[in-house]
Amino acid sequence: MFKKIVNIVVLVPLGVILIALSVANRQTVTLALNPFDTADSVLSVSAPFFLFLFLAVIVGLVLGAAAVWLSQGKYRRRARSEAHEALKWHQEAEKHRSEAERLAQTSLPAPQN
Repeated sequence: MFKKIVNIVVLVPLGVILIALSVANRQTVTLALNPFDTADSVLSVSAPFFLFLFLAVIVGLVLGAAAVWLSQGKYRRRARSEAHEALKWHQEAEKHRSEAERLAQTSLPAPQN
């Protein structure tokens, strides 16, 4: 329930803002990728301005997510290593527990006082 409320409070205003931004910036612009000859139509793209804005935001999000994912690699590697070590120690404990149960099942002579 709380997640739905947060989604409504965040996503609805964000959607309204994006729609308003799209309507306000729908004129066609040309993105020239050739810095030496801007009139070169081979390396240029014409599209509504809001598409370039959205594309810039999406590329920024993807690059930011990739940078965070790459920078946290050492922590993921450490977590995998520690999980493997925990599994090894758990198996060792199970082996000792079963050995102790086996020894307890064998009849040991009662201690003499």
